[in-house]
Amino acid sequence: MNASQNTLSIDFDNSYVSLAPEFYEKLNPTPVSSPSLIVVNDSLAGLLGIDPDSLRSEHGIQVLAGNHIADGSEPIAMAYAGHQFGNWVPQLGDGRAILLGETLATDGQRYDVQLKGAGRTPFSRGGDGRNWIGPVLREYVVSEAMAALGVPTTRALAAVTTGDSVLRETGPMPGAILTRVARSHIRVGTFQYFAARQNNDAIEQLMHHVIDRHYPQLRDADNPALALLAAVIDAQANLIAHWQSVGFIHGVMNTDNCSISGDTIDYGPCAFMDTFSADQVFSSIDRGARYAYQNQPRIAQWNLVNLAQCLLTFMHDDQEEAVGMAQAAINEFDERFVHYYLIRMRAKIGLLDEQDDDLALISSLMDLMARHKLDFTQTFRQLAHRAPDDPFAPGGDLHDWQLRWSQRIDNCAIPLSESQRTMQLTNPAIIARNHQVEAMIEQAVNEQDFSAFHALLKAVATPFERDHDDGPFAAAPTEQERVTQTFCGT
Repeated sequence: MNASQNTLSIDFDNSYVSLAPEFYEKLNPTPVSSPSLIVVNDSLAGLLGIDPDSLRSEHGIQVLAGNHIADGSEPIAMAYAGHQFGNWVPQLGDGRAILLGETLATDGQRYDVQLKGAGRTPFSRGGDGRNWIGPVLREYVVSEAMAALGVPTTRALAAVTTGDSVLRETGPMPGAILTRVARSHIRVGTFQYFAARQNNDAIEQLMHHVIDRHYPQLRDADNPALALLAAVIDAQANLIAHWQSVGFIHGVMNTDNCSISGDTIDYGPCAFMDTFSADQVFSSIDRGARYAYQNQPRIAQWNLVNLAQCLLTFMHDDQEEAVGMAQAAINEFDERFVHYYLIRMRAKIGLLDEQDDDLALISSLMDLMARHKLDFTQTFRQLAHRAPDDPFAPGGDLHDWQLRWSQRIDNCAIPLSESQRTMQLTNPAIIARNHQVEAMIEQAVNEQDFSAFHALLKAVATPFERDHDDGPFAAAPTEQERVTQTFCGT
């Protein structure tokens, strides 16, 4: 049987639909006119136990476009609320995404399979429920780049064009649908949705569902609500530390984009920074710099405060006692973040032991990078792979710091070769740079040519390879190529 004759088979094992009806709305995707496959993620398909050739089949493409419903699928749009740029919105929900179902993967984990851009839902709030091709290609490349860097993230399984146009501010644009895979799509905003409605039964049901799915070690906890809050705090501290270590700026850290599992979710106006600047902002709608690079830890903690407020009732019968417990847990965020941040940053500069002044050494490097307007990714890469003209060489902007660093390395009592190997395995040559992402989108839209997309996708899949250092995808943008603003995908 050839690929075109295959029938897509996904072994769905759905748990979210077993929750109360108020958690979601059941509905099928809205069909599209003429779907065509852009890409299939073979390795991710294999992890999910799906034959990638069946995704390329005619039936598979129709499922990925929302025109056919695969056996075992129970399509739903999930309900949630959230704070968007600090402003409370009591009802958001999946306005352009439909969860097809869940599958148990070969790694033993449960994953959601979701279509983004699958049409209007009861949560669309006047939107068309569709994606144009730009946000689909951006999320595909950037989420897969993050996965290759080891950052907890949603993944991209496939992308198709729809054959239909969607109307945006710049005019009609080609439509597309992304198949997104996640450990779940439960957010802080999911808890907020029910807390705003004073639906404690739903909160309790959701709390135990999250524990069973994501934190099974907490099933026998004396105080499940407090234990869950502490676990999510730890997961978010780890995630944000990882973002900071690769120069990633999320751009829309709203509570509805804060994942309970500790994964990066929603790649709208996100970007990897080029020149390092702690106050860097890319999102065109973040006019107050709420979600700037340096603010990401603080905002994560703010989001977690909102989760804590949803769980207070289940922590203690006495409100004052519950608030004290929650506050003590929230206060642990800073310590957990610094712990994970130092793990990441020590590896980036090859420190294989711990000393008290390591944070000061790292901070001084970042200050110098900002002062001299150095590229974030290239600077760490140059420390890992020394070159005569790098800023750490004699006469370079960072040479004085390099002398301090060398003394610190000498104090490690660990061979320099081991430090260098750690740096080489930690500091990528390639990130999904903004100007390259925008260039491949422009080619796809204007020329209906996906060759730049496929080339960039292949490159970001192996970000640490030495061969990339002299290649086109490692280069920082010229002043003319630099992209300073990114936009939401809606």
